[in-house]
Amino acid sequence: MDTKVCLLYFIMLQTGLVLAAEYSYSANGETRKHWNDLANNELKKAKQMQPNLAVAKNVIVFLGDGMGVSTVTAARILQGQLKNKTGEEELLSFEHFPHVGLSKTYNQDAQTADSAGTATAYFSGIKTNFGLIGCDARARRGKCASMSEETKLKTILHWSQQAGKSVGLVTTTRVTHATPAALYAHTPERNWENDADIDDHVGNCTDIAAQLIDANIDIQVILGGGREKFLKNNTDDPQSGTITNGRTDGRDLIQEWQDKQKKLKRSYKYVWNNTAFKDINPAETEYLFGLFNKGHMKFEIERGNDEPHLKEMTEMAIKILSKNEKGFFLLVEGGRIDHAHHYGQAVRSLHDTLAFADAVQTGMSLTDTKDTLVITTADHSHTFTMGGYPTRGNPIFGFTDDRKGHALLAKDNKPFTTLNYANGPGGYAAIEPKVRPNLTNTNTADMNYRQQAGVPLESESHGGEDVAIYAQGPMAHLFHGVHEQHYIAHVMAYASCVGSYSSPNSCAEADVPITSNCGIIESNILILVLTTFLLCFL
Repeated sequence: MDTKVCLLYFIMLQTGLVLAAEYSYSANGETRKHWNDLANNELKKAKQMQPNLAVAKNVIVFLGDGMGVSTVTAARILQGQLKNKTGEEELLSFEHFPHVGLSKTYNQDAQTADSAGTATAYFSGIKTNFGLIGCDARARRGKCASMSEETKLKTILHWSQQAGKSVGLVTTTRVTHATPAALYAHTPERNWENDADIDDHVGNCTDIAAQLIDANIDIQVILGGGREKFLKNNTDDPQSGTITNGRTDGRDLIQEWQDKQKKLKRSYKYVWNNTAFKDINPAETEYLFGLFNKGHMKFEIERGNDEPHLKEMTEMAIKILSKNEKGFFLLVEGGRIDHAHHYGQAVRSLHDTLAFADAVQTGMSLTDTKDTLVITTADHSHTFTMGGYPTRGNPIFGFTDDRKGHALLAKDNKPFTTLNYANGPGGYAAIEPKVRPNLTNTNTADMNYRQQAGVPLESESHGGEDVAIYAQGPMAHLFHGVHEQHYIAHVMAYASCVGSYSSPNSCAEADVPITSNCGIIESNILILVLTTFLLCFL
């Protein structure tokens, strides 16, 4: 064969191989071109990104309690696999936010934090001690007399109210639990949710439920669980029989809330079930109090139709609060993500994470990024791990595989799951005969299954690593690196011009570029100059 023909044939062959490599599809359609296009599109978006230099009329905090990075990763995979995808390529709603930072979660006196101290930090802008709510570190946990007016802290809720904004809170926990309580209450002990819980009477401490009704009657939306903290002990609960952990002071705080709203001649509703909730007309309701369970609300995977979905409560809250022309502040907490982790039950936790992501999506669809700062973050992490070397698309609740279609066996010749905990009730060292159970015939995707843990504890503990902050809207670019957790409150206040940042010269208003009017003026001046030139010199 002629040398030139051979050379041409060789070039054609190589070109064909390159094209084949570029355009031939793998089993899931992810070619070299796919990955290049994916990165190029992301690069274009990044290059076009501009900071939103506006004042935040509205601020929404979506708080995934205990939602560490490993929880987010596992939940995104679960979301994809529920759509019959491999899962790893998915993104949760808030992962589309353009600005991401990290939050250092430690308490002032603790390396690994609790929800009370962290919530106080990101709502008030001041770090505090483990177990304290709404007071600084001069207070001592469980010591009533250690708290004084000087130790009490105001929060983004109070600052927003002072600016004339509407405020509300939505949670799947008791509304007196640590995260929501840190918005409105002041106590040296997070567990003092009703009067019967207080075990130190040396001082003048009021329980959290009483503080909500006595001192926070102007909160327009309160939705969650926890009726037993508001009702008298040994009285009938409308859904769950007799109240056994109720109040001992003879007060019915739910009735007191209604009486106060009636006296103030407000349009209000109190509801305790999903049927009554769905009948509410937000356009005709100013104040809404909903307690949908005696204790915490149900986990999402077993909620059924008895209680509203977190996204439905979010929608109702926004529709009520957004009637205020001055704007609003809203907390939405996916609180039971944390509880399921404490139980060592990843299935429950991840399904609650997906419900939380749905609530974020609802919040995004009902607001405008031009005037609403939306922050999604966590208060702390957990010892929840995702490991082994499973194949792409391996069932997230399943056994780690050997990449040949079989479960990978550990050194004890037993399979192990991709998801586990460093400590918790799944710790096999506490189970006789203190050997790791063989999971071969166990349904590890069952909601009651407890993932195995390295160290046996009655309740799995929090994790101490940083958690993510996702943000979009006015001044969201201020979340950009590794931040102390209390910084979050300062950004919210700065962006919405409330609290210590209420002066126009000390908040986002000072950063807003004067473009529209100036642009018109500059155009008019240019036209005038050109017209003058033409008349005088032509």
